[in-house]
Amino acid sequence: MRLSGKVALITGAARGLGRACAVAFAREGADLVLLDVARNLPGVPYPLGSASQLKHTAKQCRELGAAVLTHTADVRDTAAVDAAVDAALQRFGTIDVLVNNAGIAAPSGKPAHEIDEDDWQLMIDVDLSGAWRAIRAVGGGMTRQRRGSIINIASTAGLVGYRHFAGYVAAKHGLVGLTKAVALDYAPCKVRVNALCPGSVRDDALVEGRMLSEIAHSLEVPISEHEETFTHAQPMNSLIEPEDVATAAVWLASDDSRQVTGSVLTVDGGFTAR
Repeated sequence: MRLSGKVALITGAARGLGRACAVAFAREGADLVLLDVARNLPGVPYPLGSASQLKHTAKQCRELGAAVLTHTADVRDTAAVDAAVDAALQRFGTIDVLVNNAGIAAPSGKPAHEIDEDDWQLMIDVDLSGAWRAIRAVGGGMTRQRRGSIINIASTAGLVGYRHFAGYVAAKHGLVGLTKAVALDYAPCKVRVNALCPGSVRDDALVEGRMLSEIAHSLEVPISEHEETFTHAQPMNSLIEPEDVATAAVWLASDDSRQVTGSVLTVDGGFTAR
């Protein structure tokens, strides 16, 4: 129960890595604030997490003994993010951990000169500025209480380039840079800020993930072949499991990593070691 007594706010919690982190945190004793847009967004060419999926995540966490508050908010909306944090503080009195997981993988699949301004802005606003808005909303409280852990879910795309993914790569590189800068801002107050960079994460049906299949679609990789295609690029010859990422997030959220800040932790099976 490494997170007993802690309250964690997780964005993008309806499914995928957000759900995996929520369940892992609940299993380790945390109480949870689960935030998701819970609807589709214009410009994103695939279905996003739904209200029913967010409800299911909450149910799984409550069955593990966690107290859970759910909140619907778009991370592009500062007022909505602030309202979610206010509701969390009214319910629990504190936020000890923030997991910035909300993100989109598309619109992608084009060379840089073919990306229109709306698509570029959408990607940056969700994947980079959305994380900053959440940090902005919790940072003051964490620095005043002189404790906290902020975990930004980046990607190997935050460390290397990918063809036809300029917006996504730029946003995730920016998130890694934001992590390091905020870590220095908050270090005197004992608030830690780290980035997690997963590699190719398998779309596990238990968490209703679909990020890898959407990346494959953007790359025009047939869905029947996408797992095999991505596995071939992995030095350890296997895809990353959602639980692998969630376990790393638990460690970063816990006091076991109390001297770790400004770090970038890869969970990529060696992909970026080449």
